[in-house]
Amino acid sequence: MYTKDQGLYVAHGPNGPISICGKMANRHGLIAGATGTGKTVTLQVLAETFSQAGVPCFMADMKGDLSGISQTGAMSGFIEKRCAEFGITSPEFGSCPVRFFDVFGEQGHPMRTTVSNMGPQLLSRLLQLNETQEGILNIVFRIADDKGLLLIDMKDLRAMLNYVAENAKMYTAAYGNITAQSVGAIQRALLTLENQGADKFFAEPSFDIYDLLQCEQGKGVMNVLAADKLMLQPKLYSTFLLWLLSELYAQLPEVGDMDLPKLVFFFDEAHMLFDETSKALVDKIEQVVRLIRSKGVGVYFVTQSPTDIPEEILGQLGNRVQHALRAFTPKDQKAVKTAAETFRENPSFKTADAIMELGTGEALVSFLDEKGAPSMVERAKILFPLSQIGAVTEGQRGQIINQSRLYGKYDKVIDRESAFEVLLAEAEAAQKAEQEAAEAAAAEEAAAKEAKAKKSGKGGGLLKGIFGAVVGAVVSSVASSVGSEVSKKVTGKKSKTTAKDIAGKAVGSAARTATRQITRSVLGNLIK
Repeated sequence: MYTKDQGLYVAHGPNGPISICGKMANRHGLIAGATGTGKTVTLQVLAETFSQAGVPCFMADMKGDLSGISQTGAMSGFIEKRCAEFGITSPEFGSCPVRFFDVFGEQGHPMRTTVSNMGPQLLSRLLQLNETQEGILNIVFRIADDKGLLLIDMKDLRAMLNYVAENAKMYTAAYGNITAQSVGAIQRALLTLENQGADKFFAEPSFDIYDLLQCEQGKGVMNVLAADKLMLQPKLYSTFLLWLLSELYAQLPEVGDMDLPKLVFFFDEAHMLFDETSKALVDKIEQVVRLIRSKGVGVYFVTQSPTDIPEEILGQLGNRVQHALRAFTPKDQKAVKTAAETFRENPSFKTADAIMELGTGEALVSFLDEKGAPSMVERAKILFPLSQIGAVTEGQRGQIINQSRLYGKYDKVIDRESAFEVLLAEAEAAQKAEQEAAEAAAAEEAAAKEAKAKKSGKGGGLLKGIFGAVVGAVVSSVASSVGSEVSKKVTGKKSKTTAKDIAGKAVGSAARTATRQITRSVLGNLIK
């Protein structure tokens, strides 16, 4: 419930209603507590109150329970009891305008971005790259920028990695050492990411963050991200939300202090954001959280223990709701002590003891006053939601999606010309040029062989003519000689065989003998 004078009513303490000051709502906050202590309902109450005040919210729905904020609530025994405790006679049950989103596009409007928009730093965290591999990824992004190549989806990044690896020698001097091993490691990490479904996240149309800043009928739209599947990939979940937060910071204009925030961003399971996170990235998160309030955005972290949040960031969370913690181990006891020390002490009770005594729906509450100072911690009961507690049906979800103003805006993937297509065209052009050069070389070689063959053919005919003339002359000489001798012998004899026949046989034999001798002589000279 929201009133301009009394602020955002979210809890009820011994002294009456406890509200968040609208002007201080962008100073961020924390909702902490063990599993089952009521964090989800508290988140729903806060979001619902912001919606009534005309402030849109973004929140991740881990189990589907927050989808009920789209439906009108109803009286129950629990709510009836709370009404009596809070002095509420007739609660005005109602719903909030809701838009469902899903990174995988299954339970809501798809939320996508491009590889370029994600940037090498966040992408390196998502791929869990080491320092060397992150350096090479930075080189790949830089080369893509210098060549004017768009990195939109996974295939663009893969094509760019292959191109840089194949031309490493050309770029090493200008950009730094590029090793095939590191490029291969990045490619393997991309494959793992694709198997987790992240390839659906990198595409166009890229999500417009201004679609989160909408109101309908005077109420802020509740942007609910289906995260039941997404949270199974902690790196993808936390990196996606960090990207979204960074986009808000980068694109929204400075507005200074406002009566109410432009947007409230709930970061559920916030410990995932800081697990195995480098110091450089934590510093960036701290910078974004510190400065984004001037853009009119409030960030509320939801987690089990305040110790899940780095101290640099925890110190910036002015509005706090602490549900019960359990102290079964020394580590738990330390967490309870740390949580107690973050509150402004109330002399009426011992904070550390109260944290372990709180029941479901109870919390220690401390909000910033109009001057920005933290109020004294109070033990309070969280207000009940006016919308439905629990998940909606698939039919209700589908109806809300189909009736949304965003229906059809992000559903169809656009695959325009980018790095993959450009590099593929360059490779095909280079291959075609290489093939044409090879064909030209082959044609030139064939022409040379043909010319050589023709030249060899003329020499052979001349040799053949000379050879024939020599053999003819020898045969003629031998025939003349033999014929003369045969004539002398036949003159005085009678025989059936004529002189002509005898001469023919003799000439044939002599010619064959002469031919063999001449052939051996000529071929011998040629070989020499």
